[in-house]
Formats: sequence, C-alpha cells, structure tokens
Amino acid sequence: MNIKRYARAMRKYMLNPNYRFLINAGFGKYDDMPDKEYLERKFECCTGKQLDLNNPETFNEKLQWLKLYDRKPEYTVMVDKYKARDYVSEKIGSQYLIPLLGVWDAPDEIDFGALPNKFVLKCNHNSGCGMCICKDKSTLNRKKVRADLKRGLHQDYYLTGREWPYKDVPRKIIAEQFMKSDAGGLTDYKVHCFNGNPKLILVCKDRFAATGLTEDFFTPNWEHLDMHRPTHPNSSIEIARPAELPEILELAKKLSEGIPFLRVDFYIIEHNVYFSELTFYPASGFETFEPERWDEVLGSWLGALPISDL
Repeated sequence: MNIKRYARAMRKYMLNPNYRFLINAGFGKYDDMPDKEYLERKFECCTGKQLDLNNPETFNEKLQWLKLYDRKPEYTVMVDKYKARDYVSEKIGSQYLIPLLGVWDAPDEIDFGALPNKFVLKCNHNSGCGMCICKDKSTLNRKKVRADLKRGLHQDYYLTGREWPYKDVPRKIIAEQFMKSDAGGLTDYKVHCFNGNPKLILVCKDRFAATGLTEDFFTPNWEHLDMHRPTHPNSSIEIARPAELPEILELAKKLSEGIPFLRVDFYIIEHNVYFSELTFYPASGFETFEPERWDEVLGSWLGALPISDL
C-alpha cells in the first residue's frame, strides 16, 4: 500500500464533499436514494454545476432528464446485449451481428471445452464488468474468469448512474466470436443520433494499447472536430474515412428511428460492418466536453423536451 497516496485520498475524502459522495455512492450508501435526488447530487459532483431539470439546455442535462422521464419498455430490450440481437436483426438484418457462441445464467454452466480457442465472454446487463477476452484458451485461468463473471452478474448497473433501462434486464452471460482486431483492440465507430438523425461520430481506438484509449469526433461528412473528453486525447495518427461510412450512417438511422437520442456503435472488420451496442446515455451524462461549448451544441441538437408534460 502507498501510504502517502492513501493519506491524500483520506484527506480528500474528509475535506471534499463531492469526492466523499462519489466514494460513498460506489459503496452503495445511496442505493435507496430517489433517482432525481441522486442524479442532482452526482451531476454536481462530476460536472461542478447544478442540474436544471426544469429548463435543461446542455446535452448532459438533457440526458439526465431523459433518464427520468423518457421511459419506454423497449429500451430495456435494446440495452440487453442478448435480447438486443433480436431487435437489431429485425431492424437491419442478422448479417450485422457478431456470431453468438452461447448463453448461460451462471458462470458454472459455461462449457469451456465446447468454446473455440478464441472467444469473448461478457454479461448482458452492464458495461464491461466481468468481461473476458480470450485469445488462447490453453492459457485461460477458468477459475478467475468464473469469479470475474460472478462479480459482473452481481453488479446492479442501474444504480451507478440511474440508467433505468438496465434495472430490469434479466442477467445472463453470453459468448461471442472473437473478431480480428489490431494490436490496440477493435476500433469503435459510435454514431450519435438525435431524433433519428446521425449528427456526430466518435471513433475510439487503442483501448488496450499501452498508450491508452483515444477519442476523435467527426461530422457525418468526416470532418474532424475540435472536441474531446477530458480523460481521453485525440489520436496522434490521422484517422482515415472508412469506405463503409455511408452504410453505418444509414444503419444507425434505422436503429435510432423515433428515439430522442441514441448512440449506435459499430465495428468495421475487413470491410464488413458489425453491430456493437446501443447506448442511451454516453458516459451516463456525467463527463464534460472540451471545449465546453460542445455540451450546449449537442444539447441544441436534441431540441426542446416536453417539460410541460411533467
């Protein structure tokens, strides 16, 4: 244990109420807090600003509003990594799905012997906790994988950001085919759709590289934007416009039709497009933009929310 680091953390915990709230929230102290109160407090802790739900203007404010007041049953299906496959297949076709190798209710049910040498295991109800990316089954620590998946299944992902669609997802473990990638992992093309219109593309690269994840934002015409999140820099290497760009934009439009905001994520592997996931609340609406004005720009793209209906 690093004593100096621990002492700094304890001092920060004692003196900084925002930091203290976030730490306590991580330990479940506020699990019973009503969603609205929790979101107001966490929003201020993460952004340094008070959440205005009566007149939301920024993108992050509007995401919090949507968490509370745009609640359609089909959203629970769409965030379920298992059931979403049926939604995607119906909307755009099963050819865009990564092949499914298996589905189980518990880690002990997994038949590793029946899986290929390379595969991906993950929970269907959260965002990475418990995931296993296996590139060589002969070196796999199966005991650790089962323990990680058990922890993942135990996670109540809804409570972390009160993203209500995750609240009632029936928890399962799924195995998918391992897809060819570069050394830093698969590149994500995350299409931000506002009222069914693709307006912004986030490219995430090198998630597992030593240099760390990079994020670059583009217009639908592939114009690089002066925009990033504080925690992840732009790539130092120019990102080429993919030949499949018109295809992923059209697919994103179909999948997001009739929804105020939806981020539709894809991979492009050997010129084939594959669906990744659907996200209603990027970074749970708690991460700022640089420059800050982009929070207002994206908020304007969402348009007016039906506040009068509350």
